[in-house]
Amino acid sequence: MEFTERVSHLAPEGAYQMLVRANEMEAEGHEIIHMEIGQPDFPTFENIVKAGTNALEEGHTRYSPSGGLGSLRQVLAEHAGKFRGIEIHASQVVVGPGAKPALFFPTMALVHPGDEVIIPDPGFPTYSAMIGVAGGIPVQVPLLEETDFSFDLEIFDSLVNDRTRMIILNSPSNPTGGVLPPSSLDHIAQVAIKNDIWVLSDEIYARITYDDAPVVSIATFPGMAERTVICDGFSKTFAMTGWRLGFGIMPETLAERVELLLTHAIGCTATFTQYAGIEALEGPQHQVEAAVAKYKERRDLLVDGLNSIPGVKCRMPQGAFYVFPNVSSFGRDSEWIANYLLEEAGVAVLPGTAFGNGGSGFLRLCFAIDAVRIELALDRIHEAFSKIF
Repeated sequence: MEFTERVSHLAPEGAYQMLVRANEMEAEGHEIIHMEIGQPDFPTFENIVKAGTNALEEGHTRYSPSGGLGSLRQVLAEHAGKFRGIEIHASQVVVGPGAKPALFFPTMALVHPGDEVIIPDPGFPTYSAMIGVAGGIPVQVPLLEETDFSFDLEIFDSLVNDRTRMIILNSPSNPTGGVLPPSSLDHIAQVAIKNDIWVLSDEIYARITYDDAPVVSIATFPGMAERTVICDGFSKTFAMTGWRLGFGIMPETLAERVELLLTHAIGCTATFTQYAGIEALEGPQHQVEAAVAKYKERRDLLVDGLNSIPGVKCRMPQGAFYVFPNVSSFGRDSEWIANYLLEEAGVAVLPGTAFGNGGSGFLRLCFAIDAVRIELALDRIHEAFSKIF
């Protein structure tokens, strides 16, 4: 069958492919430790679930406005603005079923065929996919291990030209857990302003940070609010992955275009989930803080354990719930090692190359699992690696 160019480049997301294989092995009787899928292991917080079920019982099962309930957009504007230290109006907020529409639709609205879009490498695979669908050209800027996976600013500067339409940032990062320092953001902001470039800032992990790492939105820098799209959502912070609730913050004229794309592509976001979202923001936040504290304990356990394995080097991530260890010393490519760990050790991880060529020599492990299973995974990985040499 012949497909159009806009979809012929699309490929499966590596995490889901590995999950299928791991599930098949489980069905055959193998015990698998899942560290491949990036989602909280905590259940959705009870008050949020109750708000969602109450909304269902109260009959909130009909269409909502394409851009989201006015009440949710207002609450999002207030909370997102307070969190980032900027003024945001409800008219700038667009709600979608998950955060991906806040990545995909602004890209569709802004990127012309042939435009170049700078993306982090390694980076979330949806970035390349959505740029290709828009007819744009993804241009990779390396993330440097020695600077905790910040942009290589020298290469970044060399990539910017008159065809550059957009820069995509992700801080804290999937897959590295790295946080872009304010100095790097300031540099990127000055380049964006000088060259009239849009910035799409994926901030889905902004509330999951450690060690007082300064997580700053590039939208807060002078001259950036009018050229920045912020993508965020409820999945990671509030353990709501299956609820499919996300949002974008952008200039009002762009928000109007994105809302039209939502109208014609999906109609609207499920209404009862939006009421749950209001409760997530307005309700108690101690559960979020407790979850982040637990993630920190797990992060420390996993990083210390990986660094104790001969041949493995792992930086300490400042955010999200991923580690990105360097396993290049084993002389095998990342995909081979990921497959080997699944088959030999029963530990499902992702090859770094699932996130681009810049992930060569690395693995991504999600530590949103309990400490007991992390310790068991470390023992299995250690034993498996001892057999490679």
